[in-house]
Amino acid sequence: MPTEDNLHRRDFLKGSLAAGGLAATAGMPFWSRLALAQDEVLVPFTDVPEGFMAPPVAPGAIHFLDTRHIETFYTPVGDFYIVHHYDQPEIPEDAYRLRITGMVERPVEMTLAELKSREKVEIDAGFECGGNNTNIFHGLIGNARWGGVRLRDLLAEAGVQDGGIEVVFYGADKGIEEVRDVQVEQNFARSMHIDDALRPEVLVAYEMNGAPLHLYHGAPVRLIVPGWYGIANVKWLEQIHVQDRRFMGRYMARDYVTLSRRDVGGVERWEERSVTKMRLKSSIIRVTRRNDEHIVTGFVLNDGTPLRSVEVKIDDGPWRPAEIDPQSTQYSWKLFRYVWSDATPGEHTLVSRVTDINGQVQATADQLPEKRTRWENYAQFPRTVRIS
Repeated sequence: MPTEDNLHRRDFLKGSLAAGGLAATAGMPFWSRLALAQDEVLVPFTDVPEGFMAPPVAPGAIHFLDTRHIETFYTPVGDFYIVHHYDQPEIPEDAYRLRITGMVERPVEMTLAELKSREKVEIDAGFECGGNNTNIFHGLIGNARWGGVRLRDLLAEAGVQDGGIEVVFYGADKGIEEVRDVQVEQNFARSMHIDDALRPEVLVAYEMNGAPLHLYHGAPVRLIVPGWYGIANVKWLEQIHVQDRRFMGRYMARDYVTLSRRDVGGVERWEERSVTKMRLKSSIIRVTRRNDEHIVTGFVLNDGTPLRSVEVKIDDGPWRPAEIDPQSTQYSWKLFRYVWSDATPGEHTLVSRVTDINGQVQATADQLPEKRTRWENYAQFPRTVRIS
């Protein structure tokens, strides 16, 4: 069974661990140390309100992780974050059809069984919601092993015509939108350039962590675009359409659009961009105590660019190198830990930063471009704890 991660794991580890000087601890695997040991206790964050907890999974509701309790490399299906924008359609597997239409030589319609009969690929991919933020301590995240068919293989079967430059993905979920005082029914839809669609890691997926997709995660079929924000990973996928112009819909043109000011050829201009590739980001998610040591744990998410280093700073001290999970692959989340052996009693501020192989460093909030929308929150995130 081909595994996309096998193509990337060695290069990722070489770029992220060797070049960055991040050493894996000998002995037990990193992920097995995520669950608290019998004599290990959580040190409460003082920036978390009393009684804060993740909401239960429920029909029609948003769900996010309590990141203090991440204990596995793969997020259990029941914990993986849930955001949806219209309904959550229940599609019987025997009634499911995937259509490929538009500027193709051979329009396609296939059943779930026909989709599964094609070459299966598996890949680790972690992602976050484009609106993930500090108010919920970056809980709109998850990491899973996805199984399905390469999108580029399906497009090759259909035969994309010359001039077909935009690929649109329609979900079965739909709702009523008002556009210039006109109410219309629209299906959820996102799009990407044909070059992005033909990346070998983009999957039409029907499995999550080795099992069929759950209803809330897009059953029976969804799109997985490793390295992109969750909004691009269209759930309940029912149609792939190739066209010769940019697709304009609510979730491409009016929503999940970041409005920010940036330097354009020496001129400060306000710019609107669709939320697509994930920005370089890390966050500390918990601190634990075991005997005389404190363990600081966190995660990194980005667009798949190899990492150079992950570092942790305590108060106004120096940046100190952290250890990253060697199980990490190019598009998975990268969990990291730092052994804080010289903690002193009192209040402390902790923050992490990640640097990629190109030298890009996770920005502080002050260094981010001026931004007027709630999308793409990737600044360094200081946390506070009290050591007793």
